[in-house]
Amino acid sequence: MKVKRGKFTIRYTASAIAMMMLVVILSACSGSAGNGTNKGTSQPSPANSNNPGPAGEASYPLQTTDTLTYWAEYNSSMSSIGEVPFFQEWQKRTGVPLRFISPPSGQATDSLNIMLASGDLPDLIEYDWFNFPGGPEKAIADGYILRLNDYIDQFAPNLKKYLAEHPEVDKMIKTDNGSYYTFPFLRGDPMLQVYQGPIIRQDWLTELGLDVPETIAEWHDMLKAFKEKKGAEAPLSYMFSPEFLNNGAFIGAFGASRTWFQQDGVVKYGPMEPGYKEFLSTFRQWRTEGLLDKNIANVDGKALDANITNNLTGASVLNSGNGIGKWTPLLQEKNPNAKLVGAPYPVLNKGDVAMLGQKDPIYTTGTNVAITSKAKNVELAVRMLDWGYSEEGHMYFNFGQEGVSYTLDSSNQPIYTDLLLKNSEGLSPSQAMTLYIRANYGGPFVQDKRYITQYLALPEQKNALEQWTKTNVSDHKLPQITPTPEEASELAQIMNDVNTLVDEMTLKIILGNEPVDAYDSYMDKLKSLGIERVIEIQQAALDRYNSR
Repeated sequence: MKVKRGKFTIRYTASAIAMMMLVVILSACSGSAGNGTNKGTSQPSPANSNNPGPAGEASYPLQTTDTLTYWAEYNSSMSSIGEVPFFQEWQKRTGVPLRFISPPSGQATDSLNIMLASGDLPDLIEYDWFNFPGGPEKAIADGYILRLNDYIDQFAPNLKKYLAEHPEVDKMIKTDNGSYYTFPFLRGDPMLQVYQGPIIRQDWLTELGLDVPETIAEWHDMLKAFKEKKGAEAPLSYMFSPEFLNNGAFIGAFGASRTWFQQDGVVKYGPMEPGYKEFLSTFRQWRTEGLLDKNIANVDGKALDANITNNLTGASVLNSGNGIGKWTPLLQEKNPNAKLVGAPYPVLNKGDVAMLGQKDPIYTTGTNVAITSKAKNVELAVRMLDWGYSEEGHMYFNFGQEGVSYTLDSSNQPIYTDLLLKNSEGLSPSQAMTLYIRANYGGPFVQDKRYITQYLALPEQKNALEQWTKTNVSDHKLPQITPTPEEASELAQIMNDVNTLVDEMTLKIILGNEPVDAYDSYMDKLKSLGIERVIEIQQAALDRYNSR
């Protein structure tokens, strides 16, 4: 592809790619979805080589007659992505017309698999390629998406500059083979990585003369007081799903986890650690005493909202936004003195720092954009996506249009307008933001902490983040390691059964359907399923990551 007189020329090639059927994809067979010439290599197939042309800075808006197709899952009040003001203005700013394809809500993975099997690929796909069988390197080898190293080097000066200035991030967004595969969504400040933790009714604590609990023992005493003196039927209630358990609330106090973690570079599987049995025993006792929601296995967002707002629950685990931010006004409609506070992650001994807690990595894999092997104009796609890492793109993705969704104050700082924070059409801030910015969602850009300081309007929300960041999770959480395609296939087969067994064990023991000592027999079953082999795979992947 060549640049001529400031315009992007069109280069069409005949495709000789014969796509495999979906069953072959999911069975992780070794065949390629391409013509076989690029199997295991880092280059696109000859049928669609898209060889990089001359490098150089681009001037926006770009001048082109090409239209790129863009596949993404995106939920908003608009009927289609193309109607969303953010995406309309994005096309104007970059000069690149886009035609959007959006799967039905909640069906992204199934829709993508069908699309891949059909061979009818768009130019751009916004997706979590860690969810692809075999991972991103397999998606490259199979000819679905491009290895972007040469293109970023020549046509993405903004992203290239950012990665050069942030080598720790550069390490994250590559595979073990050194392949760049997406334009990443990056969290630009540690404050943006934490958003979830324990939440307690502060007004109840004040009334009962209690301090915010720090230890498991103090939590027990507080929950008992909530039950006996405030009439709480479910003193502690939260969504008891793997997502919430994985973040380490309560489990981490016992030196365990529901998922993987590391200790001095050694991979551990949390449910196999002795502390997991202690956690099960503690929560079983709390439920017996009526301190834990008796319906804990079935609590969803709707049930949790009802528990909190009807004064049935005094403590939970949820986000600063849809927890403290949502519940506070609802509680204060009935009781103006109602107040919520973020509590530190519990520990066993006073003065200890929690081993785990919720903390997203700087690079989150879910809302990143890959360029497919069928892209008609790769240079155009790269330059459009690179705009998000420019100064102008950074401001636009995080704050939208000046004079519309934000203004500049006397210190030249962006301030969101009432269009986002006090929407006249009754949209919540999060709903309004999905129409005009992407800071609260993701995409090809670096998130700005000035977004979160305005989104979290209540001081209690900001204080909660301070409490929830006081953990050692960064020392223990596994980075985004990438097993080889062969390892990934083996891991997926084993972990499907392992996860089912662990979830079964956890609930049966806590609910009292099996004795605590049943834990030991479950450990024997885990070993028979091959968990020790998975630990070997995870350790090898971590070692490779550390050697990048």
